[in-house]
Amino acid sequence: MDVVVEDVSALTKKLTITLPKDGVQKKLDKAYGKLQRETKMKGFRRGKVPRKVIIKHYQGQVEAEVGEKLVQDSYFDAIEQEKIDPVVHPDISNPVFNEDGSFSYVANIDVRPEFELGEYKGIEVEKISSDVSDAAIEVELGELRRDMAPLKSVEGRGVEKGDVIIVDFEGFHNGKAMKEVRNENYSVDVGAGKLSPEFEEKLVGMKLGEEASHEVEFPAEYVNPVLAGKKVEFRVVVKDIKERVLPELNDEFAKDVDEKYSSLSELENDIRERLQKEKEERAEGDITDRIMLKLLERHEFDVPERLVRFEVEEMIKNTEKSLEQQGMNLESAGINRDELAEQSRETAEKRVRGDFILKKIADTEDIKVKDEDLNRAFQRIGDQYNMPIAQVKEFFQSRDDLLPFMNEILNEKILTFLRENATFVDAVADEKADAPKETREESAD
Repeated sequence: MDVVVEDVSALTKKLTITLPKDGVQKKLDKAYGKLQRETKMKGFRRGKVPRKVIIKHYQGQVEAEVGEKLVQDSYFDAIEQEKIDPVVHPDISNPVFNEDGSFSYVANIDVRPEFELGEYKGIEVEKISSDVSDAAIEVELGELRRDMAPLKSVEGRGVEKGDVIIVDFEGFHNGKAMKEVRNENYSVDVGAGKLSPEFEEKLVGMKLGEEASHEVEFPAEYVNPVLAGKKVEFRVVVKDIKERVLPELNDEFAKDVDEKYSSLSELENDIRERLQKEKEERAEGDITDRIMLKLLERHEFDVPERLVRFEVEEMIKNTEKSLEQQGMNLESAGINRDELAEQSRETAEKRVRGDFILKKIADTEDIKVKDEDLNRAFQRIGDQYNMPIAQVKEFFQSRDDLLPFMNEILNEKILTFLRENATFVDAVADEKADAPKETREESAD
């Protein structure tokens, strides 16, 4: 086997691989021989069709099948021979059966970027205390009161924050109606932040039966892809305004929340424990994000283009799945695929670069996925979905399923190592940060 290596770029190598005549001819003879034994054609008995006739009718099919097999049999030997470490499947092109009987093809291979690993231990991050303030408890109790409050229709005043109103609305973009953005008898909890805060804010002050037009500009990263990055005109009609009749905050209220509580203090303690657990989980994720951000800042290097494109495609697929759950696709949501790809590119590049950094740290620190790590991960999935481990393992029989799962476990181990070796600096806790967004806004007014 002859291999010629050319550097297309710092991260891409072009391999021209040529296989000698003898081995190629044996593969062709075997394929044609099999066809001769099995083929029956008019004028010939089965197994008696001359080779020339077989070649005339089946040469294209045989060369395609044999060529694919020759590539599969030789590619890994070629990269091992040349000591090349690919990071993604190769781009195979120009398979040719040459006149001298040899076979050649081209493999474009993306390789691992070379970079110096900067400081990764002792990364300084702020860690917010997991203590829960009394103010946060009050906010939660306030939310429970709101949720349990009966609603009473009101007249003679405009919409206020905290009201639940019934509206008809329709959205227009560039003067055209958006068929996905319209609803009748739609319930809006004004100020709860479940819709766009700007949209909810513009409902405040509207009267019963009033019709109005409100323009709202949505950020590019808005959660609903149908609205993201668009300036939308909403035509709204208020059909009913209801106010909450808040229950008194006492032991009877706690019993109404759940019969397991005999007093308000029991309810408050339960809320405190839940909020503390949630804060600890958020803090863990926040620490990881801060560590990765600092690692990215300290390591600037190019990454293989095809890996970035692959990551972009995965992000687009996730968007498509999300839209499918809403009964839509990119086109019906008014999303241009090329524009979405361009918007996703920066994040995709950071994800790819971050993965290279983590893997280099794993190599340096000899962090590997062991059998016990895999079994713990299987157990975690089993506990989550109430399944026996044996059944969980059945989902990972395929190499294509198991390898991404093992990569995920490896990244978790690396990130745990980084958190354990980080330097934590206490941050000044903001009690308002415990509160839901709308409550923090109200206290700032």
